[in-house]
Amino acid sequence: MIKEFTNFLQKQNALALAIGVIIGGATGKVVTAIVNDLLMPVIGMVMPAGDWRQAQLVLSKSTDAAGQATVNAIKYGDFIGALVDFAIIAFVVFMLTKLILPKEAPAPATKACGSCLETVPVEATRCRACTQPL
Repeated sequence: MIKEFTNFLQKQNALALAIGVIIGGATGKVVTAIVNDLLMPVIGMVMPAGDWRQAQLVLSKSTDAAGQATVNAIKYGDFIGALVDFAIIAFVVFMLTKLILPKEAPAPATKACGSCLETVPVEATRCRACTQPL
């Protein structure tokens, strides 16, 4: 039973998935901390004063059976706030990804053989496919 379970973990990449989920959760906490603790105080100084996230276009007002006022409204302030939050979080994730992931190596310089059109390195003096001088 134990051997079967370890084979399952190795074949199905379950361990890699588990590690990915754990790292994803930790990365989410880092991104949330960066956005809430570092960026939002600065952005709060630039954004307009007041509770702009509560802005809405009231379509109708009524009173329910309990006597409470109900409002049917398009809450565009909340929508704009969600878009701003998304843009900030996406930017932070982009910057973290750019910082963590290795830079791509430039593609090796190549040229095409004039006879067979095989791709060969620029430094080559003969084609490896047809042996013609380059």
